[in-house]
Amino acid sequence: MPVHWYYDRTALLQDYGTVRSYLPPKQHHPGSILWRSHYTPLNERGDILHDQAPYWGQHGVHYHQFLRAGQNTLNLQLAKVLLDSLIACKGYDANDYLQHYLHFMLTPGQHRDTYIEECHRRFFTAYARGTAPHKCAANDIHIGGLAHVGLLCAFFAGDLPATQQAVRSHVALTHRAPEVLAAADALVKMICAVLHGSPLRDAILTHGTTWFSKRKAELWSREPDHIVIGRRVSPACYINEAFPASLYLAWKYASDFEAGLIANTNVGGDNCHRGTVVGALLGVATGASEIPARFIEDLDQSPQLTTQINTLLEQHSPSTPCLA
Repeated sequence: MPVHWYYDRTALLQDYGTVRSYLPPKQHHPGSILWRSHYTPLNERGDILHDQAPYWGQHGVHYHQFLRAGQNTLNLQLAKVLLDSLIACKGYDANDYLQHYLHFMLTPGQHRDTYIEECHRRFFTAYARGTAPHKCAANDIHIGGLAHVGLLCAFFAGDLPATQQAVRSHVALTHRAPEVLAAADALVKMICAVLHGSPLRDAILTHGTTWFSKRKAELWSREPDHIVIGRRVSPACYINEAFPASLYLAWKYASDFEAGLIANTNVGGDNCHRGTVVGALLGVATGASEIPARFIEDLDQSPQLTTQINTLLEQHSPSTPCLA
C-alpha cells in the first residue's frame, strides 16, 4: 500500500527500501498525480469524498496518507463489505451488496482512504443523477475490477458455473468494460482449475492465452521483474497491461507465495490491484501454510477478518482446506 503508484523505482527505494512487510505510508508521495484529479458531487447522493475532499487537487499528497500499516486500500475494504454481504445472505446477492456499498461509500469515516478510484466516482455521479444502482457502472478498463474475484472463488469453492455467474454480476456493478469482464472470467477459470488439481502454471497458460503465453513466460523470466513490468508491459492499472503483468508474476513465483507478493510490491505502479490477482493465484496454488505469519497477524483487523472468513467457509465450503 505505501508504494502504490510509485512509477519511479529509484524514489520507491529511497523512500521505503525493499518492502517485505506492512509499512505506513509517508505523507508525501513524490509521484502523486492527485493534483490532476477532481471530483465535485452533484448532490448528497454523490458525496463520497467527505473529509478527504480538501486533499484533492493538491501536489505531493499520498493517495493513502491516513491508512495504517497493514490496512487495506478502499477497494479491498470493499471486499470486506462483500464478505459481510456473503455471510448475511449465505450466498451472493447483488442487490444486498449494492445496499452495503451505498452505505459504506456515503457514510463519512468508513475507510479513511484519500483516493477513490474513477469507477466509484463515475458510479456515484450516475447515482446522483437518479440512475438505478445496478445501472450505474461505467465502461472502466482498470484492473481494480478484479479485486474481489478471489473472494468469490473462495466462497463457491471450485463450482465453476456458479462462480462465473456471481463474478460477472459483481464485476459488472462497477466495471462494464468487456476487457475487464473477460479477464475476470479467465481468472475464475484459472482459480477453479487449480482447485480441481491443475498446476498453477498450466492453468495460467490454458486460460490466459489472450494475455499471456509460454513463449512470454520463458523469455520474460530471464529478465529482472522491473524490466518485465516496466518495459515489456506497463506497471499501470489498465487491464490489457496489468493483467498480463499479474499472470507473469504468478507464473514465475508459482510455488513461492512470499516471493511473488514481495516482487509485485516492489515493481511499483498499480501493485495493490495486481496484488489481488497475484495473491489469489499464488494463495490457491500454495495453500495457507505457505503464507508468512506476519502477512496475516500484522494485517489490520486480522482477528476479526479471520473469524469472518472462517464463518464464510463453514457456511459454504467447509471442504476446501487450501483456502481456509
